[in-house]
Amino acid sequence: MSSPRHFLTLMDLTPKELGYLIQRAVELKTMLHTGQFHEPLRGKTLGMIFEKSSTRTRVSFEVAMTQFGGASVFLSPRDTQLGRGEPVEDSARVLSRMVDAVMIRTFDHDTVEAFAAHSRVPVINALTDQFHPCQLLADMQTYVEHRGSIAGKTVTWVGDGNNMCASYINAAEQFDFQLVVCCPEGFEPPADLVDAFSHRVTLQRDPAEAVKGAHLVVTDVWASMGQEDEQADRIKRFSEYQVNPALMDRADPEALFMHCLPAHRGEEFILVLPQSDLAGAELVAERLRESWAARSFEDRRGPPAVSLSAGVASYRGQETVDQLLGRADRALYRAKTGGRNRVCREDQ
Repeated sequence: MSSPRHFLTLMDLTPKELGYLIQRAVELKTMLHTGQFHEPLRGKTLGMIFEKSSTRTRVSFEVAMTQFGGASVFLSPRDTQLGRGEPVEDSARVLSRMVDAVMIRTFDHDTVEAFAAHSRVPVINALTDQFHPCQLLADMQTYVEHRGSIAGKTVTWVGDGNNMCASYINAAEQFDFQLVVCCPEGFEPPADLVDAFSHRVTLQRDPAEAVKGAHLVVTDVWASMGQEDEQADRIKRFSEYQVNPALMDRADPEALFMHCLPAHRGEEFILVLPQSDLAGAELVAERLRESWAARSFEDRRGPPAVSLSAGVASYRGQETVDQLLGRADRALYRAKTGGRNRVCREDQ
């Protein structure tokens, strides 16, 4: 029996394979939206191990398996032997005899690697404290759908050098773009990872300089799951690292902004529009909703891409992103019922 292939980081696939994966995801999304049934996983079961709580990851994986004709089994430490100290190796040996693939959302990346090493079936990393590769697949698909290939572009990460930042470093290599990481001193991504991809990664302290000309600006919460006790201190340390309209003004005019969610609006980002610019607000709202729909495979941490040009981002108004999401629903409803004959497509 040959060893299965696993997806623990973006480095487990070649750039060509990743490119095909994004292309196929776009095709499958189109098939879904046009009512074409596609059930390649009929009779297959995905085991889902969650040691970290989740909303979007759990729902997106379960729905994906259902849409592909398969089934999924949710496993948490509270109601399995995983929570009673059973060795990871034993869990891997047993579960991989019963299911066809396993996805794991946990803390230590070593746990995922140990499970994969003793599994008979493919293992997918749905998040660890060190990497979050599925989220990057969703981000790359979103960029491709809205702006085309990301190869040769500049991406700026603003905030903590966390698991998302680490996966963006991997993505810079695999998808052929330059990454600027902007974070306070002491919150850099792992030095060995930066060194390994020094030809792709630049560290920068000044957010205004870091986003200059960027085609994609990305951030995340300042205190991730498990760091709640550091929240107050991190708010002080990261106060100068907020993505806001003034910062987006310095990016490329067609720049996208992405946040994997859940978000703390008013902390790591603020994006607003004036009430008077209804057309512009509706346009952005439509893009928000479409960006949300783009994450059909993993972790719809929507809206993943607030598709703002610098011109739109430069407005100073009172309409929040939450209000825009409501506007998006209304706009898309009008589009579907004939009140409007198109939904924003000029950036697809």
